[in-house]
Amino acid sequence: MVRNYFNYFTEIEERFQQRRGSILLLSTLDWALIETWREAGIPLEAALRGIDAAFDKYEARQKRARMQRVNGLGWCAQAVIEAAMEMSEASTGSAGTASTRSAPAESGFEHERVAAHLAAAANALDAAQDAAAVAPDACRTTAVRLREMAAEVSASSDGKSAAVDLESLERALTVLEEKLFAALTAAAPEELLVALKAHAARELAPYRSRMGAVQMRQVERQFVQKQLLVHYNLPRLSLFYMSQQ
Repeated sequence: MVRNYFNYFTEIEERFQQRRGSILLLSTLDWALIETWREAGIPLEAALRGIDAAFDKYEARQKRARMQRVNGLGWCAQAVIEAAMEMSEASTGSAGTASTRSAPAESGFEHERVAAHLAAAANALDAAQDAAAVAPDACRTTAVRLREMAAEVSASSDGKSAAVDLESLERALTVLEEKLFAALTAAAPEELLVALKAHAARELAPYRSRMGAVQMRQVERQFVQKQLLVHYNLPRLSLFYMSQQ
């Protein structure tokens, strides 16, 4: 469910803040790490267990020696992987399946708000002149497709067509975003991409001992993609980034 997708991010953020004992806004690196976990199929329960395990170990060690405060979710990365492996080993393979595929009245994902999100993203693409100068065709075609999606969602809310499958819509948005990333990456100046990778390397440096090589590459990729969109003032298309106001 799309709602479960949204909860995956928010529950991890809330658990991390709760265990840390203070409100700390997650960084771009933290969000990239969460996306990596989700794409790898790590269950939410495993992520939460891993965060708890990491903080339990931290608190036990803190009683014996002064330790630097935990300032990033990457500190919990290894514990999350271990929790996921433990759950996988303990699983009997009888996991349940989600059944609500088209839920137009799903709280937080009403069709009017989804359509507004898609239209706003299209407008942002039109307004991003630097990005349009670098990858004009990708920006233009993505904006056109987003407006088509917005019209389809609006029509379904008016009863003019079948209810929108939000999961399918989210998958389509992921594809659009990946194609936009690819176009920007191909067209962006080499020095910009080198600078973004160097930034990612600096941000990831404190967590190298807690992540495997594959996970490090995945998080670096997510981080660079996010920073590329920020640089060109482009929106995230996923429904997760839809305004909750």
